[in-house]
This record gives sequence, structure tokens and C-alpha cells, in this order.
Amino acid sequence: MEDVPVTVAAVTTVGDDAKVIEFESPDGFEAQPGQFVKLGTVVDGEEMNRFYTISSADVDETFDVTVEIDPEGEFGPYLDDLAAGDSLTMSGPYGSDYYEDEPRVVVLAGGPGVGPAVGIARRAVDDGGDAAIVYRDDEPIHEDALAALESDGVTVHVLDADADMTDTVADVVTGTDGEQVFIYGFADFLDAATAAVEATGINPDKAKVENFG
Repeated sequence: MEDVPVTVAAVTTVGDDAKVIEFESPDGFEAQPGQFVKLGTVVDGEEMNRFYTISSADVDETFDVTVEIDPEGEFGPYLDDLAAGDSLTMSGPYGSDYYEDEPRVVVLAGGPGVGPAVGIARRAVDDGGDAAIVYRDDEPIHEDALAALESDGVTVHVLDADADMTDTVADVVTGTDGEQVFIYGFADFLDAATAAVEATGINPDKAKVENFG
């Protein structure tokens, strides 16, 4: 889809300067958790677009994106003011590193990578599979979603942003058939997560990875 109008269904605060924006899915929209979309609008006469990874388990009627808002940014303050009934344009979905019905998922998430982590884990559980999340951030968000996943049997580890991940990743990566490792976050987190996966004896090239920049 290209520059399709999408309407905000709801906005929920999920942490300091962090919100989940739920959009009504346009007709014919199909996507998997872990894929991303481009959202855009015109701000002060200037067209602006940013990419956001889907953080809902499905897109059947609505889809979510998780936004960590930079008050000093160009697009963040606009998103911060969105309310139900407002609209943006959407293009997508994009990306090839997404959930594909794997029976067990392990999601390593840094910072905003927790958005797709909760979506993938929720979908895996809803499909009858197993899930584990290792989330590294000094100011964790999505705590309610993570707690709900834990109550449904998902293994969740929340670490400080500079914590060593090696032992924790070793605890959740089993190497069993059908297990898929996902890594979502910024470049420095990806380096740490990839090294932790490699330390388990698993080939990190088999992980599905999204670099947020």
C-alpha cells in the first residue's frame, strides 16, 4: 500500500514519553508482527515521514505502533498530540524479518525494540507457541504488556541498558528445532545481542534482525 489514509482508533501511554498509537486497518491491509510501516503527514507545510514497526499481534481490524517521543524532535511532538479520529498516511508493510508462525520465538529487544517484541510474543502465544523476551533499557516501557505476557507463560527478562546479556540469552535460547531468534534495536544493541547469541553456539546469521539506526 502507498500513502493510504489511516485513522487513529486510540492512543495509550505506555511509559515516559512513550505511547502506543492504534490505527484502524485499511481495507486489504495484511502484515505480520515485526514488519514496519511508513507513517506521514504535513507539519507546518513540510511533508514528514517516519518508519515504525508494528507492535500488535495482528492487523485484522486495527494495528499498533509503539512510539518513543522525542520532545525536541520534528515529528515526535506531532505524534504526541494525536487523538482518536485524527489521520495520517501509511505505506507498507515493509521488512522481511518478521514472525512466520514459528513454534518458539525468542525476541531480544533494545529500547524501542520492545514494541515488536510484545507483538511477536503475543502472537506466538495466541497461536499456541512458546515465547521468551530479553529486553534491555534503563527506562522500560510496555510494563503492563510484559506482565500480561508473563502471566500467560512467556519468559520475560528486563535488564539495564548496559547489562551484559550473555547469561540471560543463554538461559532462553534452547537451540531446539523451530526456535527463531529475533533481534530488534539500535546498532550498539544489535552488536551485543548478536555476540550473546553466538556465545550460545547458535549461528547469529540465522536470527531475524531489524536495525533501528
